[in-house]
Amino acid sequence: MFPFADILPLIIVSIGAMLWEPVFWVVVLLIGLQFWRMHGMRSSIYGVALKSSLWSEVGTIILTGLLGGILGSLLMVFIGVTLAESGLIYLWPLAILLMLVDARFLCFAYAGGILALSHLLFGFPRVNVSQVLALVAVLHMVESMLIFFSGHLGAVPAFFRDRAGRVVGGFTLQKLWPIPITALAVMVGVAAPPGSVDMPEWWPLIQPGGEGTEDIVYTLMPVVAALGYGDMAICRSPRQKGRISAGYLALYSLLLLVLAVLASRSLLLGVLAALFAPLGHETVIYIGRRLEMEGEPIHVPHAGGLAVLDVVPKSPAWQTGLRSGDLLVQVNGVPVHSRADLAVLMYAEGPALEMVYVNSKGRRIRRRLLVQANEPLGILPVPEGDEQEGVVELSTAGPLSRYFTALWRRLGN
Repeated sequence: MFPFADILPLIIVSIGAMLWEPVFWVVVLLIGLQFWRMHGMRSSIYGVALKSSLWSEVGTIILTGLLGGILGSLLMVFIGVTLAESGLIYLWPLAILLMLVDARFLCFAYAGGILALSHLLFGFPRVNVSQVLALVAVLHMVESMLIFFSGHLGAVPAFFRDRAGRVVGGFTLQKLWPIPITALAVMVGVAAPPGSVDMPEWWPLIQPGGEGTEDIVYTLMPVVAALGYGDMAICRSPRQKGRISAGYLALYSLLLLVLAVLASRSLLLGVLAALFAPLGHETVIYIGRRLEMEGEPIHVPHAGGLAVLDVVPKSPAWQTGLRSGDLLVQVNGVPVHSRADLAVLMYAEGPALEMVYVNSKGRRIRRRLLVQANEPLGILPVPEGDEQEGVVELSTAGPLSRYFTALWRRLGN
């Protein structure tokens, strides 16, 4: 039986040591700057300064990142992923280069697949194919867990074009997590230090260098990684879409891990695993996008009232219980069908208002509120008509792709 109880304290101590390293806080700073940008985007879309704390969001992603790092570390040690053979020194430069072609290629699924395939076909670079692909699989397992529990948090309302060309409401989901994670380092020809943990006979699942484990001592080595998630929710709520995406990503990572373990048994299985890393990831992205683009959008105009795309947190509308997906029916007994109707009523009726709305469960609710002078109500309605401003383009093309596309067009003209 695998000694989880003995390994876990060692992993926690190792990850704790990483928290004192400047590189971890550099990653946190970069992620914090990204959250600051997203915070500004939400304020711009709502048209008001948000009262929610940016630091609470950063604190949440640090905490969830730590929990994800502990889970990922347990998986890394259980499988036997070693830093020296996992190709990490090649993965980062190649992933950054691929990002210049398309932003989604920053994911290690693409760089890992290319490295593994290059080694199998050309013998370069010298990496352990199983280790490389297992590292990719473990990181995606951790990512799926983080998406399931927190991928929907901080969703940004946006306008999209659906398959029929209509402008509809939805949300962009963008998350980044700093992940302090522990992998294994291999030492050969040294005695095991006091307090070492005896591992079972079957361990590790992936042998270092394809050889046995005689005279090998493993030690824990902490590193820092960053995991990111980008998606859209048009036909589902952000929470529903996050959980669906997490499920598909978990299935992908599990299949990739099985192929990674089997990759050392034959060249054919190795090539299959290397191809599955990027192609399987593309399939996950394709399925996720198709679910949203070919389904029925939920944030569209409604004949029964003013459909609400989102509500500004802590605003007067928020205090009444109004939320995304609700339908505002009346204000002070007057029917509301458009943003113009609401604006006229706010000007003519304020500051005391009685709102009637139907929530996402079909319950009709009546609430009274008092809106102070020049205080926004806090409702962001769904788009009306063919609005052009603020429509999100779904392209993830990088600078190299944009440059060559523009060059091709100039040559074509």
